[in-house]
Amino acid sequence: MQKLTCALLVDDDQTTNYLNQLLLKRLDVTDRLLVALNGHEALKLLEVHCHEASLECPMLILLDVKMPVMNGFEFLEAYAQLPIPNKQAIIIVMLTTSLHPQDVGRLEHLNIAGFLNKPLTREKVDSILQDHFNRHLPSA
Repeated sequence: MQKLTCALLVDDDQTTNYLNQLLLKRLDVTDRLLVALNGHEALKLLEVHCHEASLECPMLILLDVKMPVMNGFEFLEAYAQLPIPNKQAIIIVMLTTSLHPQDVGRLEHLNIAGFLNKPLTREKVDSILQDHFNRHLPSA
């Protein structure tokens, strides 16, 4: 499988970030993996890594909904204002522990590629790769 050049994990839970990093490394999904603990940190990483069309710019952002400092919704509002080249090529998938109808309704109206219920699994990663990058994981 052709790997993604870069992916960004955004979650305030250190354990979730650690487990997601382990999963993505084990599946050999990406050459480079960036991690942010909130939306503000994620924006700063994007400003550094995406200032020009670069292989360092994440192709995939896995974004938690509920975080301190700047949550996923606030991140998306600020992200929309960033002058990033090829922004339309960046796939954002929100991860949530809440499938409350109000949250789902709000997520469905956002400019994102989709949302998934936590935890991230091999099957969910494969689905993201197939749906948005025309790639799939090798058989386990």
